[in-house]
Amino acid sequence: MTDHLDTATAVAVDELPPPSAGNDDRRANRLGSVFWASVGVSAVFVAWAVLFTDNLNAVTADSLNWVTSTFGWTYLVVTLAILIFLVFLAFSPAGDIRLGKDHDRPEFSTITWFAMILSAVMGIGLVSYGVAEPISHLATPPHGLADPNTPAAAVRAMQYSYFDWGLQAWAIFAIFGLAIAYSTYRKGRPTLVSQLFYPLLGERVNGPIGKLIDVLAVFSTLFGTTTSLGLGALQVNNGLARLFGMPVTSVSQVLIIAVVTAVFTMSAVTGVSKGIKYLSQASSVLAVALFVFVLVVGPTVFVANLYTESIGMWASDFFRMSLQGTAFGGLEWMQWWTYFMMAWWVSWGAFVGVFLARISKGRTIRGFIVGVLVVPSVVFFTWFTVFGGTAIHIDLYEGGDIAQQTATDINSAFFATLDHFPLAGLTSAIAILLVVMFFVSGADANTYVLSMMTSKGSLDPRRWVLILWGVLTGITAIVLMLAGGLSALQNTVIVTSLPFLVIIAGLAVAFYKELSADRRAARSNLKENHDA
Repeated sequence: MTDHLDTATAVAVDELPPPSAGNDDRRANRLGSVFWASVGVSAVFVAWAVLFTDNLNAVTADSLNWVTSTFGWTYLVVTLAILIFLVFLAFSPAGDIRLGKDHDRPEFSTITWFAMILSAVMGIGLVSYGVAEPISHLATPPHGLADPNTPAAAVRAMQYSYFDWGLQAWAIFAIFGLAIAYSTYRKGRPTLVSQLFYPLLGERVNGPIGKLIDVLAVFSTLFGTTTSLGLGALQVNNGLARLFGMPVTSVSQVLIIAVVTAVFTMSAVTGVSKGIKYLSQASSVLAVALFVFVLVVGPTVFVANLYTESIGMWASDFFRMSLQGTAFGGLEWMQWWTYFMMAWWVSWGAFVGVFLARISKGRTIRGFIVGVLVVPSVVFFTWFTVFGGTAIHIDLYEGGDIAQQTATDINSAFFATLDHFPLAGLTSAIAILLVVMFFVSGADANTYVLSMMTSKGSLDPRRWVLILWGVLTGITAIVLMLAGGLSALQNTVIVTSLPFLVIIAGLAVAFYKELSADRRAARSNLKENHDA
């Protein structure tokens, strides 16, 4: 994904003003225990994966089964609760509060702000799963709700794709962004996850508990990044195999990750803001061009009808899907799809939250929530319907075998679909280029955020810290790919995200507590001034 997510890194990282004068970069640039603990834990994990690969696979597989069977329901409950909380907040009087001082106003026009949010949406996940998830659900309908390869299965396929990539995902990002923006711009605190817990923990956020929270944030973000790197490598490898006959092997994927790691690390170190900015803009243009091409040459009327029917099914079934667990089976399906997707969103929460906060100073809470929840969800739904719906039409009515190819290799789905249309070589090359662009720009920003979070919130991390996190990110992705490919990436991100899910629930409570206290204080002051 996230991408799963290209985060418009140049704008978020290099061009925006510092979020708060409360950030003392000279003080923050002194590395502390969060840095050393984060690097140490990451290094131990890499050593474990290299020296005891079979043991790592066994432990993560057992942990996955235990986590999902015992706590899988918490992903459903927590994400739905956060979504309901955000909707309540948007329609409450608190929705008028500014993310900043009362006199602050947005730095960007609404259209520009939406464009920046959309740039955060467009990522590796849309290429990796834009076709793969709907066509997989067509062949194996979720929870047995339809017969395979039928029109009913097609609607269910789109419905569950919307669920996995829609409101719950962006609720996670929104609560992070909202809490970070409020804490940073309105309260003047450093841009650290631990600082969001000040309403609950007080000064203890600067002690061991706060440091543990920041380490967990780093660890979770690292595995969210490595999952995207692994997916990107698999996509690029598969595309190059179709175009140039490059072997689809672990060696090829390691080489791809190594090359891209070198590029995004150099980018993060040198701060080539214009280069990354243009890269992000170019990737958005290419994505739109590819989207329009498939929409025009594909089964446009069918896609429009499928979109309408699937949206209706998604809306009418929303709460059932949101709370459908595994009491009567289906654990393996949930591990491969819904639980993995939610864990992926959780692992990217801090990173995307920082980005959203950086571009949203001066906006009202209501405007922020509506924009972050609605716009990206609509984009995801539309993208998945055009590409996934086109693949479904090919398999149902044109004798295609995209579902069969996807079952053999999930990374072939997007390219298998493009093969059915004119200029397949050109469009496949564009898809590969898109993945590489998302690869570089997203990882560049992630390297910066990891460095920032381990440098006490510094907006100007040391160069060698940036290099270290870039290299660690690439190495972690490589060892996980060698350890077990996509399964190892998915297992690890689910297991490591569970503690961070607790943190997300906690920060939502802390944010609400602080917001309520501030509103009470404001009303009290207003009453005193009126009485005076």
